[in-house]
Amino acid sequence: MEHSGLTRNILIGMGLGIVLGSVVHAMGLSSDSFIRVFIVDGLFDVGGQVFINSLKLLVVPLVFVSLACGAGNLGSGSNMGRVGLKTIALYLFTTAAAISLALLTATLINPGEGVGGISDAVYVAREAPSLKQVIVNIFPSNPIQAMADGNMLQVIVFAILVGVAMSKCGDAGIRVKAVLEDWNDVIMRMVMLLMAVAPVGVFCILISLFAKSGFGAISDLIVYFMCVVGVLLLHFLFTYGLMLKFLAGLNPLAFYKRMSPVMAYAFSTSSSNATMPITLETVEHKLGVKNEVASFTVPLGATINMDGTAIMQGVATVFIAQAYGIDLAMSDYLMVILTATMASIGTAGVPGVGIIMLAMVLGQVGLPVDGIALIIGVDRLLDMMRTAVNVTGDATVSTIVAQSEGKFDRKIFDSAS
Repeated sequence: MEHSGLTRNILIGMGLGIVLGSVVHAMGLSSDSFIRVFIVDGLFDVGGQVFINSLKLLVVPLVFVSLACGAGNLGSGSNMGRVGLKTIALYLFTTAAAISLALLTATLINPGEGVGGISDAVYVAREAPSLKQVIVNIFPSNPIQAMADGNMLQVIVFAILVGVAMSKCGDAGIRVKAVLEDWNDVIMRMVMLLMAVAPVGVFCILISLFAKSGFGAISDLIVYFMCVVGVLLLHFLFTYGLMLKFLAGLNPLAFYKRMSPVMAYAFSTSSSNATMPITLETVEHKLGVKNEVASFTVPLGATINMDGTAIMQGVATVFIAQAYGIDLAMSDYLMVILTATMASIGTAGVPGVGIIMLAMVLGQVGLPVDGIALIIGVDRLLDMMRTAVNVTGDATVSTIVAQSEGKFDRKIFDSAS
């Protein structure tokens, strides 16, 4: 499907899903009505779940194959180390910038003032892993188990080790690399087949979601909601835009246009991991990043780059502190920046995980975790938006790193429609 046509169809699917889902919600149908049971919770919900599962099906094989090929193509250990350091440094920088912007904006807007209903807020948080455990869990003891569990950090480490070993094994490494590159072509073809039915999948997901919740959950937390949305837009337009302009010499508007189908996928799935096959295809064939860089930076970004999640954590921390009447010191704000930035490394790119990591951030500055219950009603919609920001950050860093390494094809970027 042609690029602009795909974008148009995805946006149409999104719009129809939101409108029709909201209409069904407004009708107030009972849970046992025909429309709810057989149409919304039946046909459309099944269609949405099948689409999401089909995306997830590709994630582990794509991460392993593309990252192993990327590590192998980078060749020597010095190249590998340089690209890796640049990538991780940029990801950490954008995350720190995101949460700093969130804290600054939230302290100016004061989204938590006058919020009621605190005494009824109940949220039981799962225990967040310690920094030590996050570091230990990066390294797999059983790579097959890591793939079966979808533990992406462990899969990434194993894939990088395989790629580095391939680059140092002579003829044997060349033969294995050729096989993996063939598999990479096959998997990318599967991605293209799935993209053809994406508008239908997006429609099914959104009509099911909005039929259940509608827009009602937003009204009670409108200031918090709009504060998070505003910071997401600021980071999206200015942080990424300035980086693209001054570090890569590219037109940010042209970049955003090429990324629009990826952002639509991310919005509908709320998962950086599920969107990653589409991100990788777009970064290579629409932005012009060479495969040896894209196949390394995109899977890594889907795992450790969570700018949108960091923004939510920053605004939510200020919101909850104000709602409970707790004053935060400058040292608390610095701790939030450090904790949220480091937590992004251990945050899986799946829906809702930001709420779990928020519990860890709140604990670091002594805020009540029960406060999460105040915002959980609107978090699903915000999760969709911040995932779109996350994947855009992945593509931004990939493009900048490729440009700095001479692995960027400007002709592809300029010619992409």
